[in-house]
Amino acid sequence: MIVGAIKEDLTLEKRVSLTPDTAKNIIGLGLKLCIEKNYASHLGINDNEYRDIGVEIKSSIDEVLNSSNLIIKVNCPTEDEIDRLKENTILIGMLNPSKNKNQISKIIDKKIKIFSLELLPRITRAQSMDVLSSQSNLAGYRAVVDCIAEFEKAVPMMMTAAGTVPAAKVLVIGAGVAGLQAIATAKRLGAIVSATDVRTASKEQVESLGGKFLSVEQSEDMETAGGYAKETSDEYKKKQADMMKEALKKNDIVICTALIPGKPAPRILTEDMVKLMKPGSIVYDLAAEQGGNSAFSEPGKINTVESIKIIGVKNLMNSLPLTASSLYSKNLFSFIRNLYSKEKKDFNINLEDEIIEKTLIKKV
Repeated sequence: MIVGAIKEDLTLEKRVSLTPDTAKNIIGLGLKLCIEKNYASHLGINDNEYRDIGVEIKSSIDEVLNSSNLIIKVNCPTEDEIDRLKENTILIGMLNPSKNKNQISKIIDKKIKIFSLELLPRITRAQSMDVLSSQSNLAGYRAVVDCIAEFEKAVPMMMTAAGTVPAAKVLVIGAGVAGLQAIATAKRLGAIVSATDVRTASKEQVESLGGKFLSVEQSEDMETAGGYAKETSDEYKKKQADMMKEALKKNDIVICTALIPGKPAPRILTEDMVKLMKPGSIVYDLAAEQGGNSAFSEPGKINTVESIKIIGVKNLMNSLPLTASSLYSKNLFSFIRNLYSKEKKDFNINLEDEIIEKTLIKKV
């Protein structure tokens, strides 16, 4: 059985789905591998690094697609790539099925089995495959680094002969994987950090990292069975807004990370609320591509409103492509290892396996 990896559109995506380290592990399962020529040269990875461990280098995308039983990608294939896909193969990636319904339907029509790794269940056995966690961890770290670059003041408290410089105050909205990494990174840089999340279970995690947890009194359970945040009631949103207004007046940097799986990002900061912040403050919206947690947020843009910078994030992993590719590739290997049967020397689509059943996309 042959696993093939094809290039992404470099104008949109710099990550790759296969690194030499992971290629070695996949070959160790008894599978063969092939990639396009110059597959990861933009990351400084030469074809020889793949060839030396047994990966076959193909001269074109068509050669890879026609040779492979399973294709791995980062993003959903383009229309041109879909036309070239071979029937009765398997496709694995972060395919964003809610956004790419038309493309997914065309792929299924070609009798191709599609697995989208964002749909993984939150169970212990799936942790090594969890692409959302691995990529979100990096996003939380990068969010703080970018904010510090834009923030025109020192972050840690500094005591000098000329006087004391107070520490910057950072508020993190959403204490999932990205939010917790943002808290940890901001604390390491010397900021005073607070955080809020609709899931009260996250309070302990925030406090364990040295952050102050800001909460809204509530009687409803805001966590899904899968451990994700769910949409809040109108009453909760009003209480949250009141709490947020007071917090915004005091903080210098706000990092927004709140997402609801399969739905647009919740709008948490209104235009009036953003304007409550001090001049020179920053709002960094990691949810911009899903609609944004903040008013004035646009993907890939920095908007300035009354001397407050609102940074809308787009393709954030392109700023950390090597590390992001390494983690994503390892996630893919764990998924392939679970899917492949060494005894049968074939891919075993066992729908009694919760991981396989949840990630397999049916007709949309």
